[in-house]
Parts: sequence; C-alpha cells; structure tokens
Amino acid sequence: MATFLYRMGRFSFRRRRLVALLWVVVLAACAFAAAKAPTAAEDGFSMPGTESQKAFDLLDRRFPGGGSDGAEARIVFVAPEGQKVTAGANRAAVERIVADVAAGDQVKAALDPFSTPGAVSRDGRTAYSTVAYDAPNIDLTEATTGTLENTAKAGREAGLTVEIGGTALVPEGEAGGTTELIGVAAAAVVLLITFGSLAAAGLPLLTAIVGIGVGVASIVAVGMSTTTTTLALMLGLAVGIDYALFIVSRYRTERAEGHDAEEAVARAVGTAGSAVVFAGLTVVIALAGLAVVDIPVLTKMGLAAAATVVVAVLVAITLLPALLGFCRRAVLPRAARRAPAGGDHARRTGDDRPGAGTRWARFVIRRPLAVLVLGVLGLGLISVPALDLQLGMPGDEAKSTSTTQRRAYDALADGFGPGFNGPLTVVVDVKGSSDPKAAAARAAKRLAATDGVVATTPPAFNEAGDTAVLTAVPASGPSSEKTTDLVRTIRDEAYGLRAETGATMLVTGTTAVNIDISQKVTGALVPYLALVVGLAFLLLMVVFRSLLVPLKAALGFLLSVTAAFGTIVAVFQWGWLAEALGVEQTGPVMSMMPIFLIGVVFGLAMDYEVFLVTRMREAYVHGERPGAAVVTGFRHSARVVGAAAVIMIAVFSGFIGMSEPMIKMMGLGLASAVLFDAFVVRMAIVPAVLALLGDRAWWLPGWLEKVLPRVDVEGEALAADRAAVPAPTAEPAPGPVRV
Repeated sequence: MATFLYRMGRFSFRRRRLVALLWVVVLAACAFAAAKAPTAAEDGFSMPGTESQKAFDLLDRRFPGGGSDGAEARIVFVAPEGQKVTAGANRAAVERIVADVAAGDQVKAALDPFSTPGAVSRDGRTAYSTVAYDAPNIDLTEATTGTLENTAKAGREAGLTVEIGGTALVPEGEAGGTTELIGVAAAAVVLLITFGSLAAAGLPLLTAIVGIGVGVASIVAVGMSTTTTTLALMLGLAVGIDYALFIVSRYRTERAEGHDAEEAVARAVGTAGSAVVFAGLTVVIALAGLAVVDIPVLTKMGLAAAATVVVAVLVAITLLPALLGFCRRAVLPRAARRAPAGGDHARRTGDDRPGAGTRWARFVIRRPLAVLVLGVLGLGLISVPALDLQLGMPGDEAKSTSTTQRRAYDALADGFGPGFNGPLTVVVDVKGSSDPKAAAARAAKRLAATDGVVATTPPAFNEAGDTAVLTAVPASGPSSEKTTDLVRTIRDEAYGLRAETGATMLVTGTTAVNIDISQKVTGALVPYLALVVGLAFLLLMVVFRSLLVPLKAALGFLLSVTAAFGTIVAVFQWGWLAEALGVEQTGPVMSMMPIFLIGVVFGLAMDYEVFLVTRMREAYVHGERPGAAVVTGFRHSARVVGAAAVIMIAVFSGFIGMSEPMIKMMGLGLASAVLFDAFVVRMAIVPAVLALLGDRAWWLPGWLEKVLPRVDVEGEALAADRAAVPAPTAEPAPGPVRV
C-alpha cells in the first residue's frame, strides 16, 4: 500500500498540470451533467415491512387518485376572548377566507368548517378548515402559498387569530448555504492558525470544495433528490478537510527532515495517504451500513455520502500532491521559507522546545491510570441521561413559537384536545368479509369503545366497497407514551376483528408512522452497531497488526457516542440549558438521531484513531519503545487531529443556532460527540491505555499474523532509504514544524 501510494504521489507531483487538468475536467463534466439532469422528485418516505406502510400501500391501491402525496394545509381560526367563531361577522370572515383559498390554483378542496362535522370546537371559539392540494409542498407555486398567507392576513385584519398548520407552508430555513459558509470560514481560521501559512490553510479548503463539488454534482446527475445530498455535503466537507490536513502536515514534516519537495510529497502520500485510505474505508463502512435499517431514504443518503467520501480520498491522494507541486515552499512555515540555503535549520527536530502535544503525551504516560480513570468516569457520568433516551418524531409541537405551524398546533390542542393533532387513520380491508358494511361497523364500534379514543368518524368506503377508512382521535398528544400504547392496543384488537368478521384492520397516519419509525430504528441499532464495529475492527486489525488497539478504538467510540446521547437527552428531554440553547419545547429525541449520529461519529472517530495511532505504530515499528512511540505520535499528529476536531466542532455548532429543532439536535449531538471523542477518548484515554499495555498493545497471535494481509500503512518498505537524507539542493531547506 505505502509503495503504491508513494509512486502515485510522485506521479501526481511530476505530472501536476495533467492531474490538475483532469480534475478540472471531471468537475466540469459532473457540474454539466447535474445542470442538464431533470429535477428529481423528493424521495417519498417509506418503511417496508411496517404496518403503517402496508396501510398506505393499501390506500394507494384501493383509493386511486386519492392524492396522498399532495400537500395539506389546516387553517385555524380563533375568535377573540369572549366571542364565538360562529358569530355573524366572524363567521362571514371565515367563509370569505375559505372561499378565497378554494378558488386558488392547485387546490383540490377547501372544507367549510361550518358544514364539516367536528370542525368547530365545543365552546364555539375555534374552528379549522382543511385545504387539500394536488401537488406536494415543494411543487406549490409562490402564487399558491402567497394566497394562503394573504388570506390568513386578511382574517387577522378582521379581528380573528388565524394560523396555518400542515405541510403546505414550509418554514423558511436560515441555512441557505449560510451554515456551510460559517463552517468554511471557521475552518479557514483554524487552518491558518495551525499552519501559519495562507497556502497551507487554503489547500485543504480547495481540495475539500473540489471533492464535494464532484460528489454532490454526481449525486444530482444520477437523479437523486436534493435531500439525499445533505449528509454527503456535510461529511464531504468534514473528511475532505481532514484528509488534506493530514497529508499537508506530513509533507511539512518530511521537508523539515531534509527531503526535497518531490520526495516529501511521495513520502507524505505513501505514509499519511495510507492512513487516509483506511480512514476513508471505515467511514464508507459506517455509511453503507445504514442500509441495515431498511429505510430507503436513509440508505440512499448513506450510499451517496459514502460515494462522496470515496471522492474525497481520491482527491487527497492525487489532486493534493499535484497542488503541492505548484506551491512546494508556500505551504511551509514562515521560518522555513526564510531559512538560508544549505543551513542546518532543516535538521533541527525541536525536541528542546517540545510543543503542547509532546508535553501532554509525556504527562499521560507518567500518570496513565489516573488519566484513564478520570476520562472513563467523566464520560460515564455524562452518559447517565442516555439511560432515559426516548425516541419519537417531533412534529409541529417542537417548532419555535415564532412559526405559524406551532401556533396552529397549540390553538387546535387548546380548542379540541391534545390528541386532535395526532389522529389515527384506521384502514379496514373487508375484501375477505361476507358482510363488508357490518364488518366496518364492527370495527368502528370497537374503536369507539377503546380506552384512550375520544372520537371516531363513520367508515368511508371506496367505490369498490372493499375498503373503509376511519379516523380515531386519541385523548393524548402525538408524542405521548399513552398514544403509543393506544396504537398497540388497536393493533392487538385487529386480531379479534379478523377472527370475527374476516376483515383486516391496519393503523396508520402520521402518529402511527412515527411510532413505527421509532420501533424500526430501535430494532436496527444493535445489528447496525455489530456490523459497522465488527467490520471496522477487522479493518483496523489489518492496519495496526494488533487485537487490543482495534478493541480499544471500538470501546472508546462507544464511550464518546453514549456521552453524546447523554448530552442530547439532558438538553432536549430534560431541559438542561434549554433556554440558553434556544430549545423551546422538550420532548422525545428524533428517532433517526441515534443511528445517524452513530454512523457519522463512528466515521470521524476512526479518522482520528487512524491519524493518531498510525504515527505511534510507525514509530514503534521503526524501533522506538512503546512510551516513546506514543510521544512521537503526539508530536507529529496531536496538533493536526486537534485542529481537525476544532474545525468539525465549529461546523456542527453552527447548526445549534438554527430554529428547526431537528437540525439543532443534530448540531449539538455531532459537536459534543466530536468534542468527547477527539479530546477525551483519542487524546487522553487512548495514550493512557497504550502506556499501560506497553508492548502488549501491539501483540498479534502468530497464526493470525500469517493470515492477515500486510498493507504496510507505516511505510516500512520506504524505511530502507529513509535513513539517507538527501543532500541540500539549491532550494532552501525548510525549518521544523512545532507541535
């Protein structure tokens, strides 16, 4: 591996113009293909094998043209205190608004609340109108949504409180590229501080942008939706910067040891590039493993992001060495650029002035047990709230009170009860029943008699008369555990109905879908962890030629990710620091969050593990004692790993300021996970464990040593000529890179 990448780095350096031109052509071709590709429809959310999905599929077959994919708006009217919405002037204003909306384009129907049973609250103060559209929300025109907003404004001018819920109006997001720009700006500052050179800071950013440009454009070109690109964009930026950062740092080290630019590039790609390849493989494993959950949209996101990571690796080992050929001295520290030609400045190692990484490593190997105990206990304490982790799919109730969707949700809950916002759709398949109408009536009677159901609608049959649909309104809110129990109860009652009538009863609707998502993701967590951690363990065993180092890496990841879960639960469920972080409503954690967090954080954690421990392994293989190898690894890699982690924390923290609770949750979870993993696990627990294990850390059974393939990540094949430092050339030799 090291020899192959060494040759690739040298080729890219020597043929830098050709390599750079090829990447420009690839980027342009991908961008052209993406621009010419037809706009992809947004991925429909489906969950094969769940009852709610079976019910949706049945509705699509038995109620053709039902428009289940169309957007829906719910206009909520609330009369002033002491008045009723049914009073003369208020009623006239409501009817005028509904008529105006019904006359708009793309509207299939707008129901009059005064002629719709149950659309006016018992106290007469609140009413609602349901508006159905013939297109999904992303296809609604500005004129359509503008009509909806303008009519609501007219209602407010008439003295009513008018709010709009449903899916027709998408809240305006603050992102629009702003978060990515903030992340890039933060990365630029950290890189500039780390390297002390504009060129060295700019190269990782440039190559990362090229990588995500090629990756995201390719995703769009093959017809995937923009939703699929979200994870690819986030991770492509993250790993693209990380990988280039590591190789540029190694290039500067090689120059400091006296090698000329071409040799330094080749050695950097041969050694650091090997670490990049295997770090990339662990990320790809984690992302491709999302297919285990069997949620198609999540599988597409994982595979698209994995492809973008592969592009980032290819950019790092081909385009980056070519660009280093164009700015071979510009990326070096200022002192190195000013060094006199042929001086001994390049030979100084800086050991007489150890950096922070070296000092910290020496501290840890002197007190490994204390550092290990404090690190594990600290993360364990932060992980305690994770024991109370509750999964759900927060809806409008979790949005900011500044949004009309949240205010509509609250108005409906106040007027009709908490369960009104989460009705259950019950589909009764009476095809196998001898008396379809009697079977549907029996199902309605069972529903009405079920504890926790406050209202039901009469069965509505399709034209064929073989399927009926009912709506049941729970007494509890959509996110309540009581509602989850109610769904289970109704599904259990379906067995009795089938035995009595031959009819099949299925429960679906937003609330039931959210419950099924939570159960499916929870059930997939253990298989996903086993698959990802197991494959990564095998890969790391090949890389490090050790049993205990991969085991330590996996256990350390579990510590950091559970601490991140604990942080999320403490803030979003328990309400700790909720006000300071802008969390207006506590509730269950988004169902997708654990598996999403595990996938992303595992990839980044293994990046840091490979980058840091590879240098320790390299020093150990080349003859250093275990403790000295740890110090050497920190001297060369601690600053780079720390800089990469700070960049990621800055990027992810930008999402915490968003108003959308799901995005805010992802931002906090990812930022805290990277913080714990990089600075507690990799920087403290890892060196402490290695110091305690000593030579045993690198032990591998003889039979396994023979079986495992040798990939030479440490560059042992390059060590033979490493001792012969080339004579100084006309180009001034660079100075040391302090850690």
